[in-house]
Amino acid sequence: MGLFDSAKDKASEFASDNPDKVGEGIDKAGDFADDKTGGKYSDQIDKGQEFASDKFGGGNADGGNADGGNADGGNADGGNAGQ
Repeated sequence: MGLFDSAKDKASEFASDNPDKVGEGIDKAGDFADDKTGGKYSDQIDKGQEFASDKFGGGNADGGNADGGNADGGNADGGNAGQ
């Protein structure tokens, strides 16, 4: 097992054991990026935060749906339903 494999395994284990901390980190990183870009890419950053939270078990701190769907009724996979 290589160094990166070991680091990946440890990161996955940490994320599984500490979803609240992962969620906080995702939120802080997104807020930092949003601040540094002056809000210009706020929508894209929010989507990235949602994706990361879903992917890495960051919890549900922003009030989104726990099942991975979008609270605004959109498709979780980004598709366009009914079009």
